[in-house]
This record gives sequence, C-alpha cells and structure tokens, in this order.
Amino acid sequence: MFGGLPFLGISQNKIDKALKRYNSNSVEYISTEDLIHLKNSSDNIKILDTREASEYSISHIQDAIYAGYDDFNLQHIQDKIDTKDTIVVYCSIGVRSEDIGEELLKAGYENIYNLYGGIFDWMNKDQKVYDHKGNPTDKVHAYDRFWGDYLEKGQKVY
Repeated sequence: MFGGLPFLGISQNKIDKALKRYNSNSVEYISTEDLIHLKNSSDNIKILDTREASEYSISHIQDAIYAGYDDFNLQHIQDKIDTKDTIVVYCSIGVRSEDIGEELLKAGYENIYNLYGGIFDWMNKDQKVYDHKGNPTDKVHAYDRFWGDYLEKGQKVY
C-alpha cells in the first residue's frame, strides 16, 4: 500500500472532486511522491501510459510504456510486463487508467496502482515529461478544454 490515498491530508481540490465523481477506486492509487520514490528504489516497476497515441507522443512520463485506451490490447504489452512487476497506470487525471487497471487485474496482474491525478498532477508537481524523441518538454496533451482545466502547469496542447 502506498499511503492510502486520497486521505493523506491532501487538500480537497479539483482533481480530488473529479476522481471521486468518475472513479470507483477499484484500483489502488499511488501518489506522485510515492511513484518517484518507487522509481528510484525498484527495477521491477513498469509505468503504463493509458492515453491515446497522440497524447503519448506529445509527452509522457520517462520510461512509460504506451498501452493506449481505445485501442488497449493486453497482448500488445504482455511481453513488456510481468505478473510479478509493480505496474503503475496513468492517463490525464486517473479516470481512463482506472479502466485499464481493472483489465490488468482481471488478467491476473496483482500489483497494479493508478497514478493519482495522472500526468496532470505529475506535471503540476513540477515533474519532468518527455516527448516522442525522449527530450524533456513542458507540453502536455490536455485532452480537451474541460479536462485541460485540471492542468495547472506546462503548456497545454489540444
């Protein structure tokens, strides 16, 4: 368990409200801070980007594996992940990634976590993202104007 989010004194904010509205908490959350710690201390962590290819190409978390959402196919990523790996799924704020996390749980993967607040929270907390060439960027695909309102830092791309 990585901190029992979302009740660790995190102030009620827009992302909190959205996740409470749209998610069922079927996949345990991991905070940005806990993911940073985990990335620095474990080799058996896999990060799956569950956004669309156009979003992933603008920017993604370093070493994230593209998994997709509408075109998600477990067979396409099974050679990149192992059932023993700790797997963190993310999307813009954590709604679509919960769906993919559920699919992974159904497929027998056990150590699945949903990045609380997704890439938006990652960026809002001044963490680096990388473009399709592997270069740091401040651009983040904001999905659309409604969801883009949750991204407070970086350059929004639609």
